[in-house]
Amino acid sequence: MPFTVTGAFDDGATYTVQITGRSDRPVIGSRRAAALVELHQGGPILLSPTGPRRSVAGDDEATVLAVLREYTHVVEEGPGAPRKARIPG
Repeated sequence: MPFTVTGAFDDGATYTVQITGRSDRPVIGSRRAAALVELHQGGPILLSPTGPRRSVAGDDEATVLAVLREYTHVVEEGPGAPRKARIPG
């Protein structure tokens, strides 16, 4: 199910995108965010600070969101977004 993510890049540029869960177009709304996800497709990403590690795939909403969390400052995640794992302690 698609959901919305709002965030900012390191240079301060902001974005609002929809993560679609589609392999042909995993991110809609920002060419820069889409390019970032495309750049990391097939590579490993941690879904949370403690894992697990999975390969980034356009049809895997959790890995697409993990790329945005890792390489940008995510400000808000809309309803339906996979939640971060809690770190014990």
